[in-house]
Formats: sequence, structure tokens, C-alpha cells
Amino acid sequence: MTETADARDADRALKAKHRTMWALGDYAAVAREVVAALGPVLVEACGVKRGDRVLDVAAGSGNAAIPAALAGGDVIASDLTPELLDVGRQEAAARGAELRWQEADAEALPFADGEFDTVMSCVGVMFAPHHQTTADELLRVCRPGGTIGLISWTPEGFIGQMFAIMKPYAPPPPPGAQPPPLWGREDHVRTLLGDRATGVEARRRTILVDRFAKPADFRDFFKATYGPTIAVYRNISDDPGKTADLDRALDELADGALRDGAMEWEYLLVTAHRSDSGSA
Repeated sequence: MTETADARDADRALKAKHRTMWALGDYAAVAREVVAALGPVLVEACGVKRGDRVLDVAAGSGNAAIPAALAGGDVIASDLTPELLDVGRQEAAARGAELRWQEADAEALPFADGEFDTVMSCVGVMFAPHHQTTADELLRVCRPGGTIGLISWTPEGFIGQMFAIMKPYAPPPPPGAQPPPLWGREDHVRTLLGDRATGVEARRRTILVDRFAKPADFRDFFKATYGPTIAVYRNISDDPGKTADLDRALDELADGALRDGAMEWEYLLVTAHRSDSGSA
């Protein structure tokens, strides 16, 4: 077997692992009950209007794709995990939104160069393991002059801190995989986009989360619904001591963030336009 074949096999195995992880629990509940406000924020920032061709990458259950369709966009919601797309179809039907759903890898999008007016992702593509490859694909499928819109959790924000807490309890990442919260750093995103994007604007904002009255509510909800958290707990399931330590660390994180039954979770909102010149 050649080295290239080995690399392809390793990539397929990694993507299968990611697909399985995001199918764990009930991410749609997180999108619906905790971060629902992020989708409309991204759609508004991208200026989606009637007739725009829109691609939502790593769309999950449609947190941004459904609002984009309701705004009149001609939307495709793509995601690596078909189980999330199935939930999204049901939610779109319940809300009267018409859009297409397509299984797709953010690092190898099955769309033509320049096919979309807007290419966006709401806390989605940040979890693809190879950041430059992902950014290249976002730019490639966006038409010259079109809009790129991204929302990503910052390293310093609540979710970024949660990932830092979970890291020692998780299996080591495969070679070449980059930490998701890097997408929440403006300098990192600007480097990924390079001179292929113009008018880059990056704004740190927060979302108010009032779903959890006390720390244990947050911890138990994420242990039951959020794929990355479930996967980490499964990794240490045979070690009660580590499980208790992680429980305690997550409780302390939430306790430090809760104010009168609510938390502020920081994210980075980036919008840019695909350059008219230069190859994506």
C-alpha cells in the first residue's frame, strides 16, 4: 500500500470517527435549546436575501440554514453526519422552510467552483480537523464577490474553556488535526483566508444562555446531548476518579460563569468577501 493510500485510509477513518461522534446524544437539542439565536445572527450578518444561493457548511440540524431559507435564500445545508440532517429536515418542515439537505465533508465539498453567493457556517466548520483545507473549500465554492460568514467559539470563551478542560481526558488527536477553538482567533482566520478574501470583519460577541439554573444542569445536559462531551466521558468510563474530576471541573466552570441563572458565551463572528482575483 502506498503512502498516499495510507493517508486516504487514515482520513476516511478520522472522518468516520467525527461522523460517529456528532451522531452521539442529541446535538439538535443543543442547537434548539441553547444556541438557537446564533443562526439568525449569522444570516443577518451575511445579508442573505431572496434568491441568494446559500451553502451552510457543517450545518448540523440547520441552526443557520433554516433561517437562511426563511429569509428567501436558495439554501443547501451540508453536513458530514446524516443523522443531523435527518433531524434538520423534520425541523425545517415544522417551520415551513424549504431547502435541500446533502451529506458532505467540509474538507471536500461536492460543489462547483463559485457555485454560491453566500457560504456560511455556524459553530460547524471549526470542528473539521484540517483548517486550511476547510478554508480553501469555503473560498472555492463561493463566487467572486460573494460572502463568507462564520461563527466560531473563542478559545477564551466558555466553550473554548470547556474544550481546554476536557482535553486531558480525551484521546490524543490524530497527527495534523488542529484545535477547533483556533477558528475563534481573528489572526488565525485571517491567515486561513489570506489574500483570497477582502473586507474581512471580525467581531467578538456573546450569546446569552439561560437554559441552566445551576452548574449540574449544564454538566448533565452536555453529558447527555453534546457529542464531544459524550465521547470524552466514554474515553474515561472505566476510571471513576477521572470521571469525578471532570464532573467537578465542568461544574466549577459553569459555576464561575453563571450570574442570576444565565451565562454569556463568547464567539467570533467573521464576515468577508471572496476576492475577485486570485485562485481559491
